[in-house]
Amino acid sequence: MRTQHPSNVRHDPEGTRPPPGSRLKILALLVGVFGPTSVGAAPERRAVDLELILAVDVSPSMSQAEQRVQRDGYVSAFQHSDVARAIATGARGRIAVAYVEWAGPKYQRVVVPWTIIGSYDDAKRFADALAVRPIVREAGTSISRGLQAAEDLFAHNWALGERRVVDVSGDGPNNAGPPVAPVRDELIASGITINGLPVSLPHGTSNGFESYGGGYLNAYYEHCVIGGPDAFVIGVDDLALFAVAIRRKLVREIADISSRPRLASYVPSRRSAFDCSTSGEAPHP
Repeated sequence: MRTQHPSNVRHDPEGTRPPPGSRLKILALLVGVFGPTSVGAAPERRAVDLELILAVDVSPSMSQAEQRVQRDGYVSAFQHSDVARAIATGARGRIAVAYVEWAGPKYQRVVVPWTIIGSYDDAKRFADALAVRPIVREAGTSISRGLQAAEDLFAHNWALGERRVVDVSGDGPNNAGPPVAPVRDELIASGITINGLPVSLPHGTSNGFESYGGGYLNAYYEHCVIGGPDAFVIGVDDLALFAVAIRRKLVREIADISSRPRLASYVPSRRSAFDCSTSGEAPHP
């Protein structure tokens, strides 16, 4: 499998997309990696209840051990009967899922391509496929480019979903590539919902990376990353609870469980306190 690897990751202050030629190269890479194959399902276009992209941060701010726990959390979630039961509650009883890893602006990798899951056995095969993929760590945290890669994947999916959801997990704010808020707004405008799993682990200074408190990173994701109908954040600040948090989030997304009623004019509190165009700065009081 050929992948793109970042060289010198630089911040994109103007928030522009890649040049047209570069954009086409990214599309060609994604199409080549996730061609119309799936685990235990035929490649013909099929109606599903949900198209779900799991977009997972693989920047080096998490240790290798932490990244292994993160990967194992997604594997165990799809092996759990709760996820299969949630899928069965849909009108069609099947969903399409793709697993993508992202880091800096030049690194987005499809780890497991679009897969139809309509039973416990399908879910287990997806988990088994994910479990054997190598874990790669890459520099940078470009949530915005990860979201753009997800948008491209939706455009080339061969399943037809009633809903489209990107599930973003990460352990820091956007610090490279275009500002995240305009990219988020573009996806929302196209009918895509973005949910978040901010990971706030107590690194201290052991790995040389800044550690963000759960309160800040959860709020950053709420104000700057998530959006769309019934979007929500589930934060993780204890590695031992990672698998449980992932399973809860997946069940909620798959079964389309609304977090709470919101008026059309709902705006999260303290939104004005955040400048989403900054790179990893704490909110002003």
